[in-house]
Amino acid sequence: MKNITDYRDKKVLVLGLGKSGYETAKLLNNLGAVVTVNDGKDVSQTEEAKELEQMDIKVISGHHPKTVLEDISLIVKNPGIPYSIPLIQEAVLRHIPIITEVELAYQINEGNIIGITGTNGKTTVTSLIGDMFNQSEKTGLLCGNIGFVASLIAQQAKKEDTLITELSSFQLMGIKAFRPHIAIITNIYSAHLDYHGSQDEYVKAKLNIFKNQTPDDYLIFNEKQKELLENQKINSQIIYFSTDKKVDGAYIDGNSIYFQGEYIIDLKDTVLPGAHNLENILASIAAAKLSNIPNESIVQTLKTFEGIKHRLQFVMNKDDVKYYNDSKATNTLATTFALSAFNSPIHWLCGGLDRGNGFETLDQHVENVKHMYVYGQTSDKLIAFAKAHNISYTQCLDVKDAVKKTSKLTEAGDVVLLSPACASWDQYPTYEVRGDDFIAQVKEL
Repeated sequence: MKNITDYRDKKVLVLGLGKSGYETAKLLNNLGAVVTVNDGKDVSQTEEAKELEQMDIKVISGHHPKTVLEDISLIVKNPGIPYSIPLIQEAVLRHIPIITEVELAYQINEGNIIGITGTNGKTTVTSLIGDMFNQSEKTGLLCGNIGFVASLIAQQAKKEDTLITELSSFQLMGIKAFRPHIAIITNIYSAHLDYHGSQDEYVKAKLNIFKNQTPDDYLIFNEKQKELLENQKINSQIIYFSTDKKVDGAYIDGNSIYFQGEYIIDLKDTVLPGAHNLENILASIAAAKLSNIPNESIVQTLKTFEGIKHRLQFVMNKDDVKYYNDSKATNTLATTFALSAFNSPIHWLCGGLDRGNGFETLDQHVENVKHMYVYGQTSDKLIAFAKAHNISYTQCLDVKDAVKKTSKLTEAGDVVLLSPACASWDQYPTYEVRGDDFIAQVKEL
């Protein structure tokens, strides 16, 4: 990593002692900063807090006293903490700079960065690119919003390595100089309005990913949404991807995929299902080609990649019935992608926490649904939805019960799809636990 001196003897506040806050505090301490960590929850008895205190890092938790801002020259904020909290508002009034941990990762990183953001698909694209790198002789290191702290990975990276960094809108709000050599925006829809306050602010945060790029850099963008780039100052080279027209980038022509006129692979040889995954594949190919990854490595990934756990993940094929785990689909938009991914008859497992919303946005996406298995707080709403669309249904206790009941109704050629369209918290602590319950029960069939 770069041995920077910018933080020597500076007083820095790390806000939030999560995984990234813990690593950030240690890194800043090693860079010579005088570090204070503040968390609204009481973390005083955690192993992380105790370790930091042994390093002479002050940890203040259980509340956010304004006194932690005294003589502070910089705040490194956990991305999930909103700017609306009083402490951050006070910091803004005092003109204290606020960054997120990915900015720190950029400052110490020696090699290239590929940055990936978007409302949907960013984790799949990040993982696809990483696999393409690792199928080749190049090293790509996954980090960021995908679960690996970017500043920790940047410390370990060599100059010839590439950080393949998944970036949320929350993280992108806190960048100053962050500059990826290749920036990817998979798509931008409506999301996180409770955090950003408006769709315009959400879009603005996403578009931050290319604000520091130069003519030597690349912006990979979804051609279907190119109007979002109108009136934007863009210094980098724009490379589009498209599923329905030839573009200067990655595209589908007939039954094959091309990059700038060069044949890459036939569609039938790719293993990820769904039209949305075709866009993810195209964006990934563009990044790999711009990174000089050989075609054979790209093709190998596309023929073998099984998807991200809990995101339309292929689990198994039993008696010619395919089981898919899409537990990450905690809203109806994500479920529309899943339901549209298959032409086979679908046995749809759905339900969960009732947030007060309906399911009307799924009306145009259930033509292949053969049977619904409903559970959780939204059972009654989903039963009404099933009746309105003349879809047979079974009411179940939970995901485990639903999987058991599918075995009595499925036939060869069917797909069993867990895509809840709801959060998990009425019955499961996380969507991961819900998905693991599905996987375990499928494997017991």
